[in-house]
Amino acid sequence: MKLIIRNAKIIDPQSSFHNQTVDILIVDGLIEKIGASLPNPEQVEELKLDNLHVSQGWFDSSVSLGEPGFEDRETIANGLLVAAKSGFTGIGLQPNSFPVIDNQSQINFVKTKAIGHATTLFPIGALTKNAEGKDMAELFDMKQAGAIAFGDYNKSFENANLLKIALQYTQDFNGLVIAYSQDSNIKGQGVVNEGVVSTRLGLKGIPNLAEELQVARNLFLLEYTGGKLHIPTVSTAKSVALIKEAKAKGLNVSCSVTVHHLTMTDEKLDSFDTRYKVTPPLRTEEDRQSLLAGILDNTIDLITTDHNPIDIEHKKMEFDMAKNGTIGLESAFGALMNVLPLEKVIEKLTSGKTVFGIESPAINEGATANISLFNPEGESTFTKAAILSKSKNSAFLGMQTKGKAYGIVNQGQLILR
Repeated sequence: MKLIIRNAKIIDPQSSFHNQTVDILIVDGLIEKIGASLPNPEQVEELKLDNLHVSQGWFDSSVSLGEPGFEDRETIANGLLVAAKSGFTGIGLQPNSFPVIDNQSQINFVKTKAIGHATTLFPIGALTKNAEGKDMAELFDMKQAGAIAFGDYNKSFENANLLKIALQYTQDFNGLVIAYSQDSNIKGQGVVNEGVVSTRLGLKGIPNLAEELQVARNLFLLEYTGGKLHIPTVSTAKSVALIKEAKAKGLNVSCSVTVHHLTMTDEKLDSFDTRYKVTPPLRTEEDRQSLLAGILDNTIDLITTDHNPIDIEHKKMEFDMAKNGTIGLESAFGALMNVLPLEKVIEKLTSGKTVFGIESPAINEGATANISLFNPEGESTFTKAAILSKSKNSAFLGMQTKGKAYGIVNQGQLILR
C-alpha cells in the first residue's frame, strides 16, 4: 500500500511533528516521509478529509465479541471492522466466549481468526478455568501464545488466596492480573446504583461499598505479593481515592474507567431502559465528576468502552432479568469529546498500550504506521444508523456527540467509516 495523507494535524506528544499540520507518506505499512506539500510524482492514492487529525492508534482494553459460541451477538471479523471504523487500531479481547478463552488453543483460535484484519486483536486469557473462580488456568502457556493479561470478565475473585497466588505466580513471566472489583455478597440481588434513583424506581441497589471493599482488599493483596494488577472499570469516588493512595505508595497498579461512566449517571434509569443496565452500575453525578478528576490527574490510566454486544432477547426484557452491558466502540470518541479536552481523550485512548505492554510507535519517519484518523469538530446525534455492530444495545442512542472518528491506518491497510 502506498498512501499520502494530506493536511493532517498530528496529535502525538512523542512525535517531533506534534501539533503540526503536514502530509504523511506511507509505503508498505511504514511512514516514509512527513512534511508540508509532499510531491506525488507516482500518482499514489491520496487521502483528504475535512479537518483531519491523526494520532497514535487507539487501543481499547476491554472488548467482548462473542465468537466462539455467541456469534449471533458479534463475530470477530465484524467486531474488528467495527473497531477499525471507530478509530481503534487494537483491542483487548475479553475471554467471555463459549468456550471461555482459558487455554493456549483458545488463544491461538482467536488470534488466527483475526489474521488479515486492520485492527489488531490482543487476547485476554481467563485467570481461572472456565472463569469459575476455582482453579487457576494455564497462565504461562497463554502468555506464550500471546495473551496480554489474565482476568475473569466482570467476575470478582471471592477467594482472596487465589488472587494472591496469581499475583505471585505471574511475576515469573511479567504477567498482568486483571481484578474486576465487586463484592458479590454486598451486591446481593442489586441491579442499579443504590441511592435516590433506585429508591424512587423501586429497584434493588448496589452500594458503592461493594466495589470499594473489593478494591481495598485487592490493593492490600498487591502490597503483600508485589506483581502487576489492573483494576478495570472503576466507578466510584472512593475507588479512585484508594488507587491514588496505592500509587503514591509505589504499588504497580493501573485502572480504567468506561466511556459511559464518564458521560452518564443513574438518572438515565428513569425510563427503565435496559440499555443503561451495565456493570458496575451507572453512579451519581458526584462519582462521575470524581472519575473525570481522576482522568485529569492521571490516577486513572486509561479509558475503555467495555464494548459488550448483547442479543435483543437478553436486553428487551424486565429490568431485573436483562443482561448487563452496552456496546460503545462506535460512539466512544464523540461521547468523550463532550466531557474532556482533545489531548486528554487521545492520551487515555492510547495509554492502555503502555499498561498492557503493547508497542506504540510515535508518528515519525521510519516508524510503523499505526494511526487513528479523526475530526474533533462538529456536532451530531448518535442514532441507530451509526451502529455498525450486529447487536444494537447502545446506551448512547440519542446522545449529542462532538467530532467523529474517520477510521485507521494499520497493518498496511486503510479502513474508513
